[in-house]
Amino acid sequence: MRCVILGAPVQDGAGRMGCEMGPSALRTAGLVSVLTRLGHQVEDRGDIRRGPARPLTHPNAALKALPEIAAWTAVIMEAAYAASAAAMPIFLGGDHAISAGTIAGVARRAQDQGRKLFVLWLDAHPDFHTLETSESGNLHGVGLAYASGLPGFAGWFPDLPVAVDPTRICTMGLRSVDPAERTALAAAGVTVHDMRAVDEHGLAPLLRGFLQRVAAENGILHVSLDVDFLDPAIAPAVGTTVPGGATFREAHLAMEMLQDSGLVASLDLVELNPFLDERGRTATLMVDLTGSLMGKRIMDRPTRAFV
Repeated sequence: MRCVILGAPVQDGAGRMGCEMGPSALRTAGLVSVLTRLGHQVEDRGDIRRGPARPLTHPNAALKALPEIAAWTAVIMEAAYAASAAAMPIFLGGDHAISAGTIAGVARRAQDQGRKLFVLWLDAHPDFHTLETSESGNLHGVGLAYASGLPGFAGWFPDLPVAVDPTRICTMGLRSVDPAERTALAAAGVTVHDMRAVDEHGLAPLLRGFLQRVAAENGILHVSLDVDFLDPAIAPAVGTTVPGGATFREAHLAMEMLQDSGLVASLDLVELNPFLDERGRTATLMVDLTGSLMGKRIMDRPTRAFV
């Protein structure tokens, strides 16, 4: 497979600094070499740069960095559309605000191909606030709502070329959902598999059911992997830690099933804050998970000694 790597060093959407170092940390952890060893042709196009931010004000005074996130969304959207022309783009965040642009860009590409885009959202949070409902004001919490075409973004965020049908979105691993988001998710028809569902039914049957839907509609799949999908005991480098996340094996199983499906066309790796990491362990795990999604198998996995 031909892969295009694009860094999106966004930290304006999060509540603390550090995510802008995420793309560098993922590269340092060996992402390109892992993909190359798996036989993929890899082109690293470096980091996207934000364009000028126009002055914006919103009735919700809690919103933070609205001009900056709107500007980031516009440039990431165009970069995602261009990168997805003849390759699988892998977007290195940066906080989860990047997904407003990545999903919008690949959805436009899917429409050009006459296919439907599905989204697998692996995250402790659904990021399904609108600009009106966000109480924290941190705009990494609105990306999925924007890409789904929820109202309230016009005039502040870029015009959305193609909205993703919310019924083609599956959120998995949720364990921190605000009341406004809970209401919006139910009204929109998003598939929600919180950690209780994973505990009760197991990750495999839940994910298998969603992948069967994607295949049945000849859809293509965008995967958005947030560090806080993982339990903080194995992935501490995130500013929004929520206990009770996916285990090491659950996360790898999800990636292996995605690889087996052959449906994944684009990938986000987001919310890695190297300032909060422990000797690069979270960055290394995210790279290992990407390797599993891209074809690395358990029987091929070397034993690693930690000293």
